[in-house]
Amino acid sequence: MTPDDPAAAAREILNANRYMTLASADAEGEPWASPVWFAHSEYREFFWISRPDARHSRNVALRPRVAIVIFDSTVPEGEAAAVYVEAGAAEVPESDPGRRRAIEVYALRSAVGGGIEFTAADVAPTAEHRLYRATATAHYLLGESDQRLPVTLA
Repeated sequence: MTPDDPAAAAREILNANRYMTLASADAEGEPWASPVWFAHSEYREFFWISRPDARHSRNVALRPRVAIVIFDSTVPEGEAAAVYVEAGAAEVPESDPGRRRAIEVYALRSAVGGGIEFTAADVAPTAEHRLYRATATAHYLLGESDQRLPVTLA
């Protein structure tokens, strides 16, 4: 069933869920999907922390176009609610003027959820993990008959 306000429904899904499935591809186009814990900023930027040698991190470095799906996997069959995102992704380098804000967004969502409050040191070039960002170019809501409905999230 399609909600009366698809954009509000999409925002609710993005706010309520903590994991997103990140779909990437390697240099030969071999697909790979990875669940990653995420934080978002204004429904347009999606942040996660991963090891740079993880398969999806290596894929993003080679092919920055990714797809994302965020959904509640606990609902009964036929009641799925999902948001699909097309995006460009990359590691957030130390030189990025938005890096501090990105770390704050991620750290706050982590802390509010009972997790670790990450700092810049946790994702420094010498650290085990790096901070990544996917910037959405399109959003879709799962509609009736498994159709993807374009939504504008502003």
